[in-house]
Amino acid sequence: MTDPGTPRETAPDPTQRRVLVLAHTGRKEAREVAAQFCSALHAHGIGVRLLKDEADDLTLDIPGIEIVEPVADASAGCELAVVIGGDGTILRAAEQTRQSGTPLLGVNLGHVGFLAEAESDDVEITIEAVVNRQYSAEERLTIDVSVYRDKELVASTWALNEASVEKAARERMLEVVVEVDGRPLSRWGCDGVVCATPTGSTAYNFSAGGPIVWPGVEALLMVPISAHALFARPMVVAPTSVLAVEVIARTGGAGVLWCDGRRTVELPPGARIEVRRGRSPVRLVRLHQAPFTDRLVAKFGLPVTGWRGAAERRRSRENDGPDA
Repeated sequence: MTDPGTPRETAPDPTQRRVLVLAHTGRKEAREVAAQFCSALHAHGIGVRLLKDEADDLTLDIPGIEIVEPVADASAGCELAVVIGGDGTILRAAEQTRQSGTPLLGVNLGHVGFLAEAESDDVEITIEAVVNRQYSAEERLTIDVSVYRDKELVASTWALNEASVEKAARERMLEVVVEVDGRPLSRWGCDGVVCATPTGSTAYNFSAGGPIVWPGVEALLMVPISAHALFARPMVVAPTSVLAVEVIARTGGAGVLWCDGRRTVELPPGARIEVRRGRSPVRLVRLHQAPFTDRLVAKFGLPVTGWRGAAERRRSRENDGPDA
């Protein structure tokens, strides 16, 4: 006889609030925070859903936990997904939630953690916000990526941060022609080309020398990587634009397409990669309405000593008089 109290045997209540909890279970701290979240949500009558592999790693003794396979609609029916780890874990979670549009709430255990909303020392406050539904969700632009060979579509994928076309062999340069809105722009011998979203502007795009774009700006970015060309500047184009990168066939150099550093497609000479605004955005949970500027300062540790600001200057004038 099976034990009705084990998580695997308890059917979920369709009327119950449910939260998908995902974690980087290879890290002890992530397992501990995930266990804390699951226990607290269960204590408040909120159903907990886990991916099968992660549930095996966590081995929680909590009745009623729902176990699902890691498929594209793993978060269906959940009001949000709590993601415990770094940006890489959040990008992985986006694959599990994108189809159902479930908002992602990131708890940062990584280094920079630009996609995360909370830090590991704010766990109790974050749990309280989830329980009381004190959060909002904002949509982030994604990109859809198509790969063609001899005019035939051979692969389709997507990205939240960026799609990068890179050389496959370290010793060889990649020869490409880049195109914007159906018109050729330039030919580059380079290490690669990054096509990014505003969300991804602080990721690979930033490392490649591209501009930081505020999340509220709708745009697409194209940044060459170590290009040997007179015109090889980062570009910001309209969100309705279509970017294309063609791998020059006669040079013989092959490439590889990376999307969010997770999904890859091999690119033979002659391959064409098209990047356009994604049909499905990713929703990120926000607990605070802090300006993006504050996030940049905090995440990058930017020096702002000496700043007084308009409000502080007004207070200073009021205290010191008009002749100060």
